[in-house]
Amino acid sequence: MLRVNKLKFTVIVLAVVLIAVGVKAYLLYQTISPNAISFWQKSNTSSKKVINHARWAEILSKYLSGDGNQGVRTFNYQGVTEADKVEMRLYLQHLQSIDPRDYHKNEQLAYWVNLYNALTIDIVLKHYPIKSIKDIGSSITGPWNITLANIAEQPLTLNQIEHGILRGLWQDKRIHYVINCASIGCPDLPLTPLTGQEVEQQLDSAAKRFINQSKGVNVVGKTLMLSSIYSWFSADFGHDEQQLIAHLKQYASPVLKKKLEKFSGVTEFNYNWKLNAVL
Repeated sequence: MLRVNKLKFTVIVLAVVLIAVGVKAYLLYQTISPNAISFWQKSNTSSKKVINHARWAEILSKYLSGDGNQGVRTFNYQGVTEADKVEMRLYLQHLQSIDPRDYHKNEQLAYWVNLYNALTIDIVLKHYPIKSIKDIGSSITGPWNITLANIAEQPLTLNQIEHGILRGLWQDKRIHYVINCASIGCPDLPLTPLTGQEVEQQLDSAAKRFINQSKGVNVVGKTLMLSSIYSWFSADFGHDEQQLIAHLKQYASPVLKKKLEKFSGVTEFNYNWKLNAVL
């Protein structure tokens, strides 16, 4: 009788765990779907106001490696001084004191991208040293469902900024190339803050950079090796592989473009979650 009761208890515990995991997985799926958060749809098309990202520019200039080629940019988390950590907090406080809906749409886009990237660096700094950003928070959702900011009295997570605002409102596939998740496999952190005035050129430049990096797109024999970004967010890049390749060819170098035009093999996806830290 005791053995039966133990078995029942074990089954109940297992069922509870499976339900909890299922609920978390469902919530994660719901979170990363590009469902626009209507609260943030407002903008001021006549506004010429510019948001100051000087503090973020200074942080990037000090700690982000600029390799000048197609190598991977890394961030010197270990080298960030206490004074600059204060500057990071002041920058994030500044952004959270702003209601981006009062600005032009391009200025808003730059604002949200810079905020996302700065919040990501900030949360890594708070937990450093770590091997991967996935070591922060829940084992399923990582740090992306943790409330990290409060804008216009609206609490926000990284997932809400990325999927509910950036992907949800702009629906521009190039956004994937300018937001960074502090990982080697992710599109590199932009060397300078995005600005409303230059955001179009910055989006194009970031798309060209990632697509021509081996971690983004690489043709090896009859295998097309792609970043998992193109699998996770496949709906953003077209309804089929043909549309995806058309997008890749748009930004590919002449050599890569020729390879993509001739490609007729299999496609595989890969992603490196190792922290993008200076070794």
